Amino acid sequence: MTLPPLGPVHSGGHDKNNGPQVPYYSLWTEPSGASGLASCALGGFEMKSVGGQAAPMWMRQIPGEVTAVFFTVLPVGWVGEWHESPKPQWVAPLSGRWFIQTQDGSRVEMGPGDIHWGQDIDTRAVDGGRGHRSGQLGAEPCVLLLLQYKTPHGAGMSCPFS
Repeated sequence: MTLPPLGPVHSGGHDKNNGPQVPYYSLWTEPSGASGLASCALGGFEMKSVGGQAAPMWMRQIPGEVTAVFFTVLPVGWVGEWHESPKPQWVAPLSGRWFIQTQDGSRVEMGPGDIHWGQDIDTRAVDGGRGHRSGQLGAEPCVLLLLQYKTPHGAGMSCPFS
């Protein structure tokens, strides 16, 4: 089953009681122990200034300690066979395209403007593989930004940041 593309941000305008909803994919460990994918919406934004004379904008802080920030380049044809997320992590494609396929048969293709929370940790083996497969798509390398966290957030939840 291929998940549909993420939709646009649902803006809250300047209404402080109705913040935006930012779509993201969530890669998680289902109660069965298999990896799965879900389409989610990041909520909980607050209208704040970044400082100085900057006008307020919608901001959402994500709790937890960031342990690493990586820029990665997936070469054309690269495939990462079955593996779990090494740490809980946000992944955002900056250029190019890539895919994730999970143990439950879900698949998603992502490009610039898409984001996903990867937290398929402690999955059970299914047909000899744990976690997910991922790989580069198309004729150009895929550049990804990864922000890895020390500890899980909402483990066992399909949409931990709603």
